[in-house]
Amino acid sequence: MVDIELRSVDEVFALFADRGGRNYGERITMTEHALQSAACARAAGAPDALIAAALLHDVGHLVADVQGTTRAELSRDDDDHEAIGGRLLARLFGPAVAQPVALHVTAKRWRCTVDPNYHDQLSPTSQATLIAQGGLLDADSCRRFEAHPGSADALALRDFDDGGKVIGWEVDDLESYRPLLERLALR
Repeated sequence: MVDIELRSVDEVFALFADRGGRNYGERITMTEHALQSAACARAAGAPDALIAAALLHDVGHLVADVQGTTRAELSRDDDDHEAIGGRLLARLFGPAVAQPVALHVTAKRWRCTVDPNYHDQLSPTSQATLIAQGGLLDADSCRRFEAHPGSADALALRDFDDGGKVIGWEVDDLESYRPLLERLALR
């Protein structure tokens, strides 16, 4: 169990400063991935809450960090980062930010189930983690995901997540998202 609570935007930024420079299997850092995912959301004209979700979707990796250890095997060691991140973000930003984060792994599993070509487009790290995350969904799980009111945002977040893994892509820095996050933070 992860024993951390995010009570402010400053604490989110401190978490990125402390742990965001780590690699999580991709060839860019966690902070670079977060910023690129958010840049994809901004470019797509996503609403503010979904831009924040794209920026913060892997915050669970920052606190759990199972996959960032040298002993971890990506296809076996899952840190449940989507559930951890969803819980942490719900307290600070509410469901509009937290729900897509909590569902983005299920969205990957669903998309791989209904479109086998999607799996082949995933990064090698995302393909490996799919195994640890439970692999393809069964028919009942697919129907439940499709019926979930947050499935569309989770699928959009998947697109932003997948697009945010580009080596050398220069995007806006973390500080540029502070006003957006402060507007969305629950008081």
